[in-house]
Amino acid sequence: MSKKIAILGGGESGVGTAILAKQKGYEVLVSDFGKLKETYKKVLTDFDIVWEEGGHTEAEILKAAIVMKSPGIPDKAPIVKAILAHGIPVISEIEFAARYTDAMLIGITGSNGKTTTTSLIGHLLTQAKLNVGIAGNIGDSFAKMVAEQSIDTYVLEISSFQLDGVVDFAPHIAVITNITPDHLDRYEYEFDNYIAAKFRIAMNQTPEDYLIYDADDPVITDWLKKHPVRSKLVPFSMHQKLDYGAYKEDNKIYINTDNNHFSMTIQDLALKGQHNTKNAMAASTVANLLSIRKTTIRESLEGFQGVEHRLEQVLKIGNVQYINDSKATNVNATFYALDSMSAPTVWIVGGVDKGNDYRDLYPLINEKVKAIICLGVDNAKLMSHFGNMVDIIIETQSMTEAVKIAYKVTEKGDNVLLSPACASFDLFDNYEDRGRQFKNAVRNL
Repeated sequence: MSKKIAILGGGESGVGTAILAKQKGYEVLVSDFGKLKETYKKVLTDFDIVWEEGGHTEAEILKAAIVMKSPGIPDKAPIVKAILAHGIPVISEIEFAARYTDAMLIGITGSNGKTTTTSLIGHLLTQAKLNVGIAGNIGDSFAKMVAEQSIDTYVLEISSFQLDGVVDFAPHIAVITNITPDHLDRYEYEFDNYIAAKFRIAMNQTPEDYLIYDADDPVITDWLKKHPVRSKLVPFSMHQKLDYGAYKEDNKIYINTDNNHFSMTIQDLALKGQHNTKNAMAASTVANLLSIRKTTIRESLEGFQGVEHRLEQVLKIGNVQYINDSKATNVNATFYALDSMSAPTVWIVGGVDKGNDYRDLYPLINEKVKAIICLGVDNAKLMSHFGNMVDIIIETQSMTEAVKIAYKVTEKGDNVLLSPACASFDLFDNYEDRGRQFKNAVRNL
């Protein structure tokens, strides 16, 4: 008799898991509370996988031996509560797929910088001619890649929601870029719950494994003091010289791991800004641990082009630079963006507020921002926070209108920055949709 798996959510991770589960002999049901995309329906039908949309058939789901839950579905959803009440294990795609591969796993998590760091590590290892798959929170589904490709090393971007559903998952190298308050609406508004979720990336590591982390982040260092891990700690720092790990000194980065030494001038890094120097440190530390040649590391860091929707320079119109930072879905990411602005900035902000505290942004707004455009269904909180801080603050519910307003209030030499500090689901499908709409609106000016 075949085991049954129920998969909640028929997006990229759900469909990928379904393909792998079918291959491994499971009876599969994909169930989505909303509507499935036509492309995914076709894939599921082609693989002869049973699917439903527009609601969950609870009786069928409760026959499953195991449930894979897509990361966007909260634990407090009624169907998830019912599954847990029946004692059925609920896992994430990361957990399920990892059970079916012997590849080396490199896992990257953090509140900000994880996409850039993941992409940069993938780029470094690809340039070193390793057989690499980049998956998780970006790119193709990890499970689908495990089902369809033979890959030696996976570089996985992993969100806290995906880590909530891991049991045995253990990356050989784990990276925590930083931890700042985010998604607190999913963690009972308790920061400690969110920190604990991030540290699940290291919970199954052994002394043969590595945990790379930001030693300048007090949240991480305090947590490690109270909750030691078994893996070998590899810190990186902008402020302290380290015997083991990565550090910055005199405008250079230095990396020392297991008799491998590497150094490089910060000016030569393709990605600019302090946060990107940290991302480069984390990525080159991974490369150093894997004994990648120094010339390969250097050339990769010099040539890396960056990530779409992350401080992406779109166009210059009338000597005004338009910048797409739609991936900034929390306050800390927007802090980095505003901090990197070197010209007067018109800032487009707003969306679904996840319990944000905007006070950290006040000094940067005073220093850098000349006008604010609030782009969301409900802008009341933004208006109350920022209404007295700038001369121009305008509400809108349309990206096209937001960009047209920005065009009108800018002068030569200004920046227009989309850095929402919020999730996108009120007006857009996701942050990618929001970023693409911004770029289209700019191109249509």
